[in-house]
Order: sequence, then C-alpha cells, then structure tokens
Amino acid sequence: MKVTSISRKLLTRVLSFYFVLTFLVTCVQIGAEYVNTKSHINSELLTLEKTFSSSLTRAVWELNTQQAIDIAEGLVAIPMIKGIKVTDENNQVITQLGENRTQDGDIKLDNKEKNYFNISSLSEGLFGYSFPLIFEFSGRTTKVGTVTLLSSNQVIFDRIEIGIYFLIGNAMVKTAALVLLFSIAFSQLLTNPLNELTEQINQFDIDDPEASKLHVVNYERNELSILQNAYNNLLSELTRYKEELATAQSDLIDSNNKLDEQNLMLEQEVAKKTSSLSTTMLKMEMQQRELLAQQSQLKAENTRRSQTEKTLTNTNDELKSSIHELKKAQERLLDAEKMATLGALSAEITHEINTPIGVSITSTSYLSDLLTKLNNEIDSNKLSKRGLDEFRQNANQSVDLLMNNLNRASDLISSYKQVAVDQTSDKIRHINVAKYINEIINSLHPKLKKTNHIIHIDCSNTIEVYCHAGAISQIFTNLIFNSIIHGFEGIEQGEISIKVEMHNDEVQITYADNGLGIPEESLPSLFDPFFTTKSGKGGSGLGTHIIHSLVTDTLGGSIVARSEKNQGLSYLITFNDMR
Repeated sequence: MKVTSISRKLLTRVLSFYFVLTFLVTCVQIGAEYVNTKSHINSELLTLEKTFSSSLTRAVWELNTQQAIDIAEGLVAIPMIKGIKVTDENNQVITQLGENRTQDGDIKLDNKEKNYFNISSLSEGLFGYSFPLIFEFSGRTTKVGTVTLLSSNQVIFDRIEIGIYFLIGNAMVKTAALVLLFSIAFSQLLTNPLNELTEQINQFDIDDPEASKLHVVNYERNELSILQNAYNNLLSELTRYKEELATAQSDLIDSNNKLDEQNLMLEQEVAKKTSSLSTTMLKMEMQQRELLAQQSQLKAENTRRSQTEKTLTNTNDELKSSIHELKKAQERLLDAEKMATLGALSAEITHEINTPIGVSITSTSYLSDLLTKLNNEIDSNKLSKRGLDEFRQNANQSVDLLMNNLNRASDLISSYKQVAVDQTSDKIRHINVAKYINEIINSLHPKLKKTNHIIHIDCSNTIEVYCHAGAISQIFTNLIFNSIIHGFEGIEQGEISIKVEMHNDEVQITYADNGLGIPEESLPSLFDPFFTTKSGKGGSGLGTHIIHSLVTDTLGGSIVARSEKNQGLSYLITFNDMR
C-alpha cells in the first residue's frame, strides 16, 4: 500500500495557501501602483493645462491657427501626451494630433463651473480629460474653444514596469526562502523523529518487551514524546500481564491436581449409586412398556385425525372454488348491471332522437315538394315574384326547422357517444369536470325530461383532472337514477345539487338530493351487494355497490354517505388527480 508522507502533505497545503495569498497580494499591489500612477499622470495633465491654456486661448481667439498647431505639437512631444485635439467654439477641429478616440468612451462631468470632462476609453486604452478655453476681455469671459488631452495605459505600464518587476522578484525570493525554511523545519521536527520511531517499533521483540521500549532523543514536550511515552507504557503493561499469566498458569496446575483427587472420590460414589440404579432401571422398563401401549393408541388417534384433516382440506378446496365462482358470477352481474344502465340509456336516447329525425324528414319532404313546384313553374314560364317570395320564405322556414332538429339530434348523439365510450372502457384521460358533468346530464335528458326534477351544478370551469372518465360517468348516472327512482318516489319536483371543489391534487364531489333518504340504521349496509329499498319491485341492489367499487377501486378514492329519514341522501366523494 502506498504510504503518504504527513509532513509532505502538510507542507503542500501550507505552501499552496501561501502561494495563493502571495499572488493575490502582489496583484493588489500592482493594481494600487497602476491607480496611483494614473492619478499622478492626471495631475500632470492638469499642470500642463494651467501652463498652456492661456497661450492656446489667445491663439484661438486671434485665429492664429499655426500658433495653436505649434503649441499642440509641443504638447504631443511630451512622452505622457498621446493625443491632443483643439476645437473652436463651434466644435470645428483646429488641430488633432496623436491618438484619438474612435468610439465614445465613458465621459462624466467633473466640475460644473469649468465644464471639465473626464475621459476613459477602456477598449482603446486611452484616458484624459477635456477643458474649455476661456478668454477674458474687459471683465467678460468667452468660451473660444475646447482642448482634449489624452494619455494611454502604455504610459502607466512604462512607469510602473520596474516596480512590477521588483514586486514579482520580491515575492519569488520570499516564497523560495519560505519553502526552504518550511522544508528544513518539517524534516527536523516531524519527518526524522517519525522515521526513528518507526525503526525502533519495527525491532519489537515479543519475548523481551522491556528491551523494545522507545528511546528517541527528544528534548521537547510535543505529540511525538506523548506517543513515545504511551507506547512505552503499553510495553510495561504487557510485561506485567505476562508475569500475571505465569502466576495464573501455576495456579491452574494446582487446581488440576485437586480436580483429579475429586474425580477418584466421584468414581467411588458412582459405584455405590450403580446398584440402586439397576433397581430403578427395572421399574423404568415396566413404565416403558406402558408408554409403548399408550403410543400405539396415540398413533391410531393420529391416523383418524389425519383422515379427518384430509376430508376438511378437500371441503375447504371445494369452498374456495365455490367462492371463486361466486366472485366471477358477481363480477358478471356487476358488468351486466352497468350494461343494463347503458342499454336503458340507449333506448331513451333512441326514442329521443326519433322526434328531431322525424321532423327533419318531414321538413326535407316539404322542401322537396317546394322545389318540385318551383321547377314546374320555371318550366312552364309561370314563375312570378310572389311565387318566388313564397318559396323563399317557406324554404327558409324549412331549412331553419331542419337545422335545429338535426343539431339537436347531433348534440344528443355526441353526448351519448362520449358517455357510452367512457363507460365501456377503462381509459384514463384529461377532462374538464364541469363540461363533462353537463355532457352526462345531457345524455340523461330523455330520462329527466319526463320529470320535473331540477339539477343544480356548482363547479368551476377551470377544474381539470386526469382520471377514469368512464368511472365518473357511471358514478353520476347511477347516483341520478337512484335519486329519481328511489329518492324522489312520490315527490313531484325534487332537487339534486352537485358541488365539485379542488384542493391541491384532491377532487371533492358533494352529491345531495332532498328525497326520502334512508333510515340511519340502514346506512352501514348501503354499499353492500344486493342492498335495495325496492326489494321485489325491480331493484337489483347493485347500484350503490357499483358506485362504491368505482370510487375505491377504479379511482382509488373514498366515499361517505349521510342520510336521515325524509331528509334526503348525500354523498362525499374524494379522489386524487392521476397525473
């Protein structure tokens, strides 16, 4: 296994931190030197402005362009001036020498009275400022032009170059000295003492632990001396335990001698007990014979019980088979009940569609007769404006009647089709709850229009869920049929309220009617198979059981019913969005 030196690892971490710190400090010093030098250059530019502004002002005022150019050339000859631009009061360039900004840099107002502007163009490496040329005459001041003095970062770098070399050299010398000092210190204080300890520990002799104690010369009280003392104390304890072990072995030998003596005494005692044991054995043989007889009786009893257990097992298998067949029959009965509801709904829809279809056929026949009459009048050249107006009026009425009835038939078929498809499949799909409940009620219209019952729906149009749409359709169909058939028996105009709420991912549906309700003692049996209040009067007793199965098994939710006699029946259905 590869050995990693602690001193080398510690030295690497310390020096790495020092290198990073030295680099950061050096960078900060270079930055400070750069800022300081740039400040000095700006001060020198201000000094030059005070020196040459009066002469430049007079030259511009007197329109002495050549003198202004000479002054500008003299300024550009100064090493720190990299560019100069002189303009008149109309911002027309008089002279422009050296480097100039090709793009607008960062400009800010430095002094509102003198209109000084600092200039800094990071992309071009230029900086400086602009100042106005003010001419005083008869106590009046007039701005005759503007001067822009520019310097560059290269001037700064040329001035601080030697300082940068000195800073970098200083950092390198200090770093090299620190590396050397740390290496020597770690070698003397950690590496060499650890090597000496390791060599002496490798010379350990198990037979003479006292001679294997560590004797490293170390005049300091540090962790290595503590480790040395702990190791030596461990060897002292080992020597003491060896002496105690020798004493214990001696005591063990004495105990074995005493044990041999006790064994002789026990053998004599056993010989005495043997004679009495023989008599006891005879008695035990007689008891054994009696036990054998009882054992044979138990075997016969076990055989009889095994036959009984086998008979019970066969009976149990037959019962399981019967229960399985009963469950299959119950499932088939539930499916038949669902399809019976769908069949009854289909018959109602078919009867309901006959009316708009019949009216449509009559309208079509009437429209055909009108067309025949029109064609005959055209052929016999007897067509008059009055006859054409009558045809148009009658045709429009026939077409409107035809469209209204066909749209009514289409709406009924569309609603029934979606509900029928959902009820016969277990497909999970996205539905708008309010819209889907309206489609279900629309498909039940043929059944509802024969009554005066009213259905109130309280559901936001924004509630949308992923679920078994067929289960939702079957649940509401059975609930409404139960209310009409059972709850509103003898009631001329009943009311049904449906309220749907969404709490996070949980859908809560409250269904209630103001019908007859059921007795409180019958509530625990409401969802049992074949429970009905119309026993012997056409009720199958599977409606509420189907509702309970759809809510708990298909939707994975829960349903709770509440009712009082003559106070109506309500259901609270909850399930989660299946997304």
